[in-house]
Amino acid sequence: MSKAEILEAIPKLTPEERDEIRLKLDELDDQLTGQELALIDARIAEHEANPQSAIPWEDFKKDLESKYGL
Repeated sequence: MSKAEILEAIPKLTPEERDEIRLKLDELDDQLTGQELALIDARIAEHEANPQSAIPWEDFKKDLESKYGL
């Protein structure tokens, strides 16, 4: 299927089908680099080695709200 055919078919899709396509495109565009994956792995390992260094989400959220007015 050519790009022109795809673009012509999009308006004929249901909203649910277009949402599915949006999600797939986001998934393709949001792939993490090796460096980003390594950083995530390092932070997970750090947390597992020192779990008491974390704070509960609600505490963190309150800090953000008070600091930035979110």
